[in-house]
Amino acid sequence: MKSARSTYLILGGARSGKSRYAEQLAINSDLEKVYIATACVQDEEIKARIEQHTQARLSANWKTIEEPLALAETLKQQASSKRVILVDCLTMWLMNLLMLEDDERLRHEVNSLLNTLANLPGRIIFVSNEVGLGIIPMGELTRRYVDEAGYLHQQLAQKMDKVQLIVAGLPLVLKDE
Repeated sequence: MKSARSTYLILGGARSGKSRYAEQLAINSDLEKVYIATACVQDEEIKARIEQHTQARLSANWKTIEEPLALAETLKQQASSKRVILVDCLTMWLMNLLMLEDDERLRHEVNSLLNTLANLPGRIIFVSNEVGLGIIPMGELTRRYVDEAGYLHQQLAQKMDKVQLIVAGLPLVLKDE
């Protein structure tokens, strides 16, 4: 990450190594590190995942902010030319918004994120699950989730400097400007 302002979208499947890869990008930047966590503790399994990610960041002096909904506003508050911000993960954030069952809020938050990106200083790394590579889900909410994630990824990818797909812990470069 060489420029003063850069944006990354790191995509991958479950347990692909995308979070570890994104964290290493941030650590290698030598900037102040801010981690925006979007997950909400809903059960013991997600609690264990959150704890695993938290432990992995302890030695790298991360500032952690938990924000499940108002991502654009949090990015505006935290972005700085002296910081690298890692958002993990966009699909959890999207699911949080879908669970509100408020389409107006969903559209507002997604549009706010997309419209805010160009004005953010510093380095921003987004991590997201690529959920559209499998079978078509049977349930309505799950199909909508896959569709919304796909639309979000397409729109974000157009605005990002770099887009990478992580498979088996290895990065595949999809875009590098």
